[in-house]
Amino acid sequence: MTDAPHESAARADDTDTAPETPQEGAAESAGAAPGGDADGTAGSERPSRVERLEAEGDIAADYLEELLDIADLDGDLDIDVEGDRAVVSVVGADLTQLVGRDGEVLEALQELTRLAVYRETGERSRLMLDISGFRAQRKVELERVAAEAVAQARETGEKVSLAAMSPFERKVVHDAVAAAGLASESEGVEPRRFVVVLPG
Repeated sequence: MTDAPHESAARADDTDTAPETPQEGAAESAGAAPGGDADGTAGSERPSRVERLEAEGDIAADYLEELLDIADLDGDLDIDVEGDRAVVSVVGADLTQLVGRDGEVLEALQELTRLAVYRETGERSRLMLDISGFRAQRKVELERVAAEAVAQARETGEKVSLAAMSPFERKVVHDAVAAAGLASESEGVEPRRFVVVLPG
């Protein structure tokens, strides 16, 4: 869960984040969604935020299934909603080539999948893609790094700067630091942007 004091830092840092107006976004998405109210049958019914995110997950899953077929790869797809984004996970026997070094291929596939969702909905997506549990494992590692940085900041009373990270990684650290009761901010320029944990 994200705490209010650090939301601006985390969201500004998460460069793939769409404008944070969930209600407006849901309303706009409802109007732009395929099969909308053109016939007037569903006049006042607009999809809820969760329904909209589930629809994004379905579109993404269809796109990824086609991609796996083209690449002749076996993979199972799992669709979920976490917070304010859809999450699609692909698991299979050996999908490491779809992750790449430090998740570089995974990042590219995520952007392509978001474009596929945008093409169908007309709305920018914050969908998160995970392959073979790479992001889940990385999240656990980053939460440990954040906990160590929080402990160091409390002990020394000084700022603690971490290594350069991707927007996804920085967001995980921001959330973990906030959950521990401290604040954090991002500094530097992509691709060398990094998190600084501030003492209490």
